[in-house]
Amino acid sequence: MDDASIIDPLLEALKNPDEKVRNWATQELWKHWFGQKGVYGLQLLQQSQALVEAGKTEQAEALLSEVIEAQPDFAEAWNRRAVLYYINGQYQRSLTDCEMVVKLNPVHFGALHGMGLCYIALGNYSEAIRALRRALEVQPYAIENQRLILECTAQLS
Repeated sequence: MDDASIIDPLLEALKNPDEKVRNWATQELWKHWFGQKGVYGLQLLQQSQALVEAGKTEQAEALLSEVIEAQPDFAEAWNRRAVLYYINGQYQRSLTDCEMVVKLNPVHFGALHGMGLCYIALGNYSEAIRALRRALEVQPYAIENQRLILECTAQLS
């Protein structure tokens, strides 16, 4: 079974008016993305998350960087490192990693949302709106993105 036959119906389900269907599709997409490199890749992502939760962010960053170097097409490893950079206030580095995620996986709503957050943190509200609108194309019912677009629009007026 190819990737599109798994992903396309889930992407379509994100547009379903039924919240339960959307939540299910969201969870399934995350599972698919985390599992892109099989059990070993998933374990490395889980290990990095455990390091973050233990406050060992430098080790988590080093691990994710190793994973990315070994598997440069592993979009979720880039995304996890982007999240880590964002949490640490390294918005430009986070943005760079988010851009790589979207290059590898153009429908990665998490990275598109992350790009919006980074642009907001950097004070670039026009780009934030652009990124958040792209996220809404994938996940039209994402209230948080709608709210952030309104806030950014208010900042520009």
